[in-house]
Amino acid sequence: MTTAARFRALHTQGLLRLANAWDAGTARLIEHLGAPAVATTSAGLAWAQGWPDGDALDVEALLHAVAGIARVIDVPLTVDVEGGYSDDPAAVADTVLRVVNAGAAGINLEDGAGDPALLAAKIRAIRERCAANGVDVFINARTDVYLRGLVEEGARIDETLARAERYRDAGTDGLFVPGLVDAEAIRVIAARSGLPLNVMLRPQLQDLAALDALGVRRISTGSALAESMYGRLAAQVETFLRAERTALPDPQAMGYGAINSLFG
Repeated sequence: MTTAARFRALHTQGLLRLANAWDAGTARLIEHLGAPAVATTSAGLAWAQGWPDGDALDVEALLHAVAGIARVIDVPLTVDVEGGYSDDPAAVADTVLRVVNAGAAGINLEDGAGDPALLAAKIRAIRERCAANGVDVFINARTDVYLRGLVEEGARIDETLARAERYRDAGTDGLFVPGLVDAEAIRVIAARSGLPLNVMLRPQLQDLAALDALGVRRISTGSALAESMYGRLAAQVETFLRAERTALPDPQAMGYGAINSLFG
């Protein structure tokens, strides 16, 4: 079974919990803690490489990061490639093929505020390019209908389902709807989209068993873990630089030996 097939199968075994890493170290830690797969956060990975989020990341920097992560983990890796860093479907397909060859089993690809026809064209181009090169990839199509409020609230379910059908016909494997938090909307979209539904962790979505019962097949943390790390680090550095007393070293730290052993 290919790594992509292993990853695809994880979407049929209840609720897949994906903690989003941003570099090789965090990916290895997530795997060590028992995760069946690792996802990247586009924001966290871009920040770690010194770029802003939002399709600004240099593709070579992305590929370097993906290769580094793939080198240290054995579980499937899915990579958020944002909008593919191009509006040209052929160029996006080239980039995704390189990401897969660097070690990814899956990708996230988003429509953002753009025309859904463009995302569908990108998905088709990826499918064709990967097939021509004898490789497989799990494509998770992200639609920002809810996250960006692209249509009026009462029309969001229908718009999401229409996009899901378009992306499914183009060859996507999954549907990612960040910003979707209403239980009834989740139930309807999960039941009618014809695709494994992925939602993003939010304060309203803390009952994971309930999400599983609603039909959600994948939940990811997005940039939340990276944001938490930056916040905790900022507070500690601020105290160290300006306070007369410091709490460092942090008694809750993982410890040098335990961290170093992850890479032995």
